[in-house]
Amino acid sequence: MLVKITSRAWALDILAQMHRGVPGRQATLIAATGAGRTAFGASLAHLMELGVVMRNPGHGHPLRPEFVLTEQGVVAAAKADEILRAAEESDTKLLRKSWTVPVLALATRPQRFSGFKAGLGAITDRALSTSLQKLEAQDWVTREIDLSERAPFPTYQAVNAGARISQVIGLVGSGEAGTTDPKVFCARLRVS
Repeated sequence: MLVKITSRAWALDILAQMHRGVPGRQATLIAATGAGRTAFGASLAHLMELGVVMRNPGHGHPLRPEFVLTEQGVVAAAKADEILRAAEESDTKLLRKSWTVPVLALATRPQRFSGFKAGLGAITDRALSTSLQKLEAQDWVTREIDLSERAPFPTYQAVNAGARISQVIGLVGSGEAGTTDPKVFCARLRVS
């Protein structure tokens, strides 16, 4: 579910703004997030497909609908707000990249490339490599070479703002980091 929510650029921002009390109308949410209309519309439709946001029944004009969080959406929005607050204001652009948050979720402890692949399943080698490079350039992930075995290998671990975000997500150690079940994900969000 974490992968699904963050696969659209503005999904975290929309959820966080709704959690902060911004009215659930398109114009106010666009102004609050700074998203363009097309990208915002795609992200909002995506959140509705996932069942975390829905049209407010009986409220709003047909051309200017109002949106509300579902029960699962309330939990996801609270977590999205925590994630955005854990990053400095200038760094939130990196959080809009598809694999940033899921990779950070698994980077709480030193992790090999294959460990990320196993935990994220659907990620390609290129997407993972690119994400790790961007996170390393942002100083959210550190790369170290482990020389303890015969064949040295790199390990990656969240640091600085990346470590704060990883702790906020709090999925590592639960055995559910790679889950795609919305109920399991939201149940895990309630615990942390």
